[in-house]
Amino acid sequence: MMAMAEAATLEAQGPVVTYSRKVFIPLTRLCRDVCHYCTFATTPAKAGPAYLSPETIREIARAGVAAGCREALFTLGDRPEDRYPAAREALAASGHRSTLDYLRDMAAMVLAESGLLPHLNPGLMDAADYAALRPVAASMGLMLESSADRLCERGGPHFGSPDKRPAARLAAIEEAGKASIPFTTGLLIGIGETRRERIETLVAIRDLHARYGHIQEVIVQNFRAKPGTRMARHPEPSLDDHLWTIAAARLILGGAMTIQAPPNLHDEVALAALIGAGVNDWGGVSPVTPDHVNPEKPWPHLDALAEATARAGRSLRERLAIGPRHALDVDRWADPALAPRIRRAIDGRGLPRTEDWAPGTGETPPALPRSRRGRSRRIDAVLGRAASGEMLGDADITALFGAEDGDLHAVLATADQLRRQAVGETVTYVVNRNINYTNICLYKCGFCAFSKGSTRSERGPAYRLDLDEVGRRAAEAWDRGATEVCLQGGIHPAFDGRTYVDIVRAVRAAAPDIHIHAFSPLEISHGAETLGLPVQDYLARLRAEGLSTLPGTAAEILAPEVRAILCPDKLSADAWLEVMRAAHGVGLRSTATIMFGHVDRYEHWAGHLIRVRALQTETGGFTEFVPLPFVHMEAPIWRKGLARSGPSWRETLLMHAVARIVLHPVIPNIQASWVKLGADGVRRLLDCGVNDLGGVLMDESITRAAGGANGQCLDREAMIALAHTAGRTIAQRTTCYDRVEERRSASLEYQP
Repeated sequence: MMAMAEAATLEAQGPVVTYSRKVFIPLTRLCRDVCHYCTFATTPAKAGPAYLSPETIREIARAGVAAGCREALFTLGDRPEDRYPAAREALAASGHRSTLDYLRDMAAMVLAESGLLPHLNPGLMDAADYAALRPVAASMGLMLESSADRLCERGGPHFGSPDKRPAARLAAIEEAGKASIPFTTGLLIGIGETRRERIETLVAIRDLHARYGHIQEVIVQNFRAKPGTRMARHPEPSLDDHLWTIAAARLILGGAMTIQAPPNLHDEVALAALIGAGVNDWGGVSPVTPDHVNPEKPWPHLDALAEATARAGRSLRERLAIGPRHALDVDRWADPALAPRIRRAIDGRGLPRTEDWAPGTGETPPALPRSRRGRSRRIDAVLGRAASGEMLGDADITALFGAEDGDLHAVLATADQLRRQAVGETVTYVVNRNINYTNICLYKCGFCAFSKGSTRSERGPAYRLDLDEVGRRAAEAWDRGATEVCLQGGIHPAFDGRTYVDIVRAVRAAAPDIHIHAFSPLEISHGAETLGLPVQDYLARLRAEGLSTLPGTAAEILAPEVRAILCPDKLSADAWLEVMRAAHGVGLRSTATIMFGHVDRYEHWAGHLIRVRALQTETGGFTEFVPLPFVHMEAPIWRKGLARSGPSWRETLLMHAVARIVLHPVIPNIQASWVKLGADGVRRLLDCGVNDLGGVLMDESITRAAGGANGQCLDREAMIALAHTAGRTIAQRTTCYDRVEERRSASLEYQP
């Protein structure tokens, strides 16, 4: 049973165990219930102030922020004002009608002042309560504990506790589902229930989740007897009993459900067994505040928890108060006021970005964390198949993007080995100039801060270069030693297919021998359509006029559901591939790109790579693959709160490495963008499958418009120095990866 549970966990969750770094805010310890095992709830005589004051709550939140916490867990008793005059008086004095009213204000205060995401455990609530609290909470929770009514009878642990009636708790959990609230629930085992009743409780949770999809995690918590309670001498469940229940929960709820067990309620040596039974989350762990519900059991130190998790063959990773599945669908599961905050905080799997680095910022990428565990069998098998030349499928590629610890290092090393096999130790670059002839564009791509909708000034002045200026810049580039001009621009309302022909003619007249690398598939499609020509015929015409190759931009992500958000009016994924197929068919080679880290997920990255590989296998026309990390700072879609903050550094490493692995050997060249990543970032990628530094560019403007801070040009000397620090040979290349003739190369080769 445990083996089946562990297999289901690994298949769906991979080798990652999550936790939330939190502060515990016990808003009030007064409660109208009298559970016979609880030491959290107390009386006014023992509680001191009936409610924590705003200043005390602020102090807890500030301490949490200083300690790197992301969650504020509000725990409180059920409606104490119904039982205690002291609670009613305290609420009246603070100007609040109810405990829930005060909770809402305090959660809003913590969210606004500290940025911590509140998770609320206020007890039974109805639809109106959930509606009132949803704008200030990333998630909420209510332990079902047990669906056995008999536990509420005289002599049972819930006798005298009206809020513990299973029907009432199930109704409250259902209302949370109707309100689209990410919800935590669970079982408390060992309080007198039978194993059959545990299964019935799990089935009830499963059925609610099947109806609404809102259960983000299920806690399987073991009862601990506490001195001073009526159940102080009640026997505690054994570890084996706990393991059996965890495994049952995994098998009943399925591999995709997050199963949690508190890590402080067993000895550390038992944690591996809990993982083996199906646990993939440790819940909230606080470096600041105690576990107020189980004060006799302190939280484990996070380093010790990470080591214990690693000994079980898993990687410990932080999560938010809202779980990753729900964070990835945040428009459904969070209030509109909270959604941008959550979306900007996560990576492509819904876990928080734990670093300050982002593409384009000019910051030095972070060091990889120390690997606490070795390679997993799953990743070993995938890498073995890839190395043998087998074409990987969606699931395997997606798993590579999720690599952590030893798996991450194995993916990077495999990519480096395949790079060595494909192209050797030489790093290449091209001397080129970017000419972006207009930033006025009919399209409204959400990621683009470069384009302007008209001649009005929006995020900087709009412009259009005339043909003489385009030619002048091309001639100047040739005179400065460039072998290539890269020409792209917005889709100006005055442009048609003749415009692009005229641009090629102007460049060819001004610099007869320069390589013209020009026009995205969107521009090609637009040009062909405006002239009423088939794309293939239009490309043949451009080639005859002197067009040499095409850039592979406008690909973004080749997934319709992503493009519908990112660039809904742009050419489709199929249309992009058809333009490239046609270009290759008339003898025009091209690059291929991916822009990642915005509204996409790992499965979209996998699908994109598979589609690029399939076309390359068919045509052989791609010269290189260029991952382009999303630069978020000035992107309209990010400023509206509708996109993530670019990929994390781990994701950036993996995109380049996995691209090398998946596209080997059909695309031999993987390029890193110094414009997005900076010189230090690119240097580090040279050990992860990258062999090309791209172009010196001379006049980069698109990333700069998005807020990029890595400059407009990286000259030859900087390219050489970059390769030198990596201990690699460097050579100047042409656009199609031939070596440049001596007369065009000021520094043909450099040997470290």
